[in-house]
Amino acid sequence: MLESLDPVLLSRIQFAFTISFHIIFPAFTIGLASWLAVLEGLWLKTGHAIYKEIYLFWVKIFAVAFGLGVVSGLVMAYQFGTNWSTFADSAGNVIGPLLGFEVMTAFFLEASFLGIMLFGWNRVGKKMHFASTVIVAVGTLLSAFWILSANSWMQTPAGFTQGEDNILYPTHWLEVIFNPSFHYRFFHMVLAAYLTTAFVVAGVAAWYLWHHRYVKHARIMFAKAMLTIAILTPIQLVVGDFHGLNTLKYQPKKIAAIEAVWDDTKGANLVLFAWPDAETGTNKYSIEIPHLASRILTGSADGELKGLNSWAPEDRPPVKPVFFAFRVMVGIGILMLFTAVVASYLQLRKHLFTTPWFQRWCTLMAPAGFIAILAGWMVTEIGRQPYVVYGVLRTVDMASPITVHEVAWSLLMFVIVYFLIFGAGVYYILRLIAKGPSIAKEEEMFGRPPLKHPVTLADVFHHHHDPKKAI
Repeated sequence: MLESLDPVLLSRIQFAFTISFHIIFPAFTIGLASWLAVLEGLWLKTGHAIYKEIYLFWVKIFAVAFGLGVVSGLVMAYQFGTNWSTFADSAGNVIGPLLGFEVMTAFFLEASFLGIMLFGWNRVGKKMHFASTVIVAVGTLLSAFWILSANSWMQTPAGFTQGEDNILYPTHWLEVIFNPSFHYRFFHMVLAAYLTTAFVVAGVAAWYLWHHRYVKHARIMFAKAMLTIAILTPIQLVVGDFHGLNTLKYQPKKIAAIEAVWDDTKGANLVLFAWPDAETGTNKYSIEIPHLASRILTGSADGELKGLNSWAPEDRPPVKPVFFAFRVMVGIGILMLFTAVVASYLQLRKHLFTTPWFQRWCTLMAPAGFIAILAGWMVTEIGRQPYVVYGVLRTVDMASPITVHEVAWSLLMFVIVYFLIFGAGVYYILRLIAKGPSIAKEEEMFGRPPLKHPVTLADVFHHHHDPKKAI
């Protein structure tokens, strides 16, 4: 039975499986790190202990999610050598330095100050601790910068030359880093991360309000999360539109798959739902809005969209997963916008914290951001096929020369181990949420009394500081 399977397809499934587990944790920690910086800043500005209590609650969840993200990221990186060694040989001159920059500038920054952020209460000064939290938040954004730069280059490659040996060589690093799709994809992903975290925070707070637990903490969390959602959701929709126009320019096949357009069409309809049939090149059970796809993508109701039949079948991306994943992503975006509008209305009516149905709605919407991100990445990665570097390196040529049995057994082990380890991690996070914000004294929480003279920012930058004074 295994002999009938394609090792390249199994390698793609394995990479998709590991990256799907990985992306949900960095997406969460990017937004969560900034949320922690805001909380600590509010505590320093107002002096209200409740902000610190909320911080101490979410920083535990951040620590678990950050650790799971690091572990899953390492496993994913190893696959470049095990399953995609030909790709590593061909594109390593470009991708390798970008990933190296991410480690040197972002991961080292996060790792250096994460310890202070997690265990520095009572051991360093308030400003030093706040600076550490801000630095970790900046580090998560830097990490997103380099990872999105590398992935965007694979979508819209620029600043390189291809040798006769099929190896790619960088010729202009600024063009590599700031490739044509990078700006749109970076802001789209960062906004998605912030919205993902905001909906998790809102969902947790709504659950507390619904069950009348930690009401003061929940009101603050709910209000801040709803403010973030109300501001960022419309911005995300605009950025997503610009991203789509950029995709139309550089990856028209992906847009044709998203819209299920088979023939070159002027005044293309927007397909709300259909069952795309690649064999016949038609859409079954189609529900359409006349001319709207052309209006959105070209600015004209009579604008022309290129259809999938303009390319050979072997050069087209799979249509069904791209078509449906895009509609899942957009559908969740519409639900997010609905949430923002309702929250704004309830706030004006002074009923934001006292509307049970909306609390239940926000609790159900807590995982919405994760689903939208996974759907968006499916559109991005599957829509790029059959290329791993769009228009340059075909996926089928980039796989390692390994047998189908080797890939199948490793995939099976990944599935078992991931569900055990990450299942335990997610279970622990849910336990922390169920326990709620702790209002215990700091010495009880961290197991030792505060230092008499905590280390401050001034101590760090003055060489004459005597460490013994902080003991």
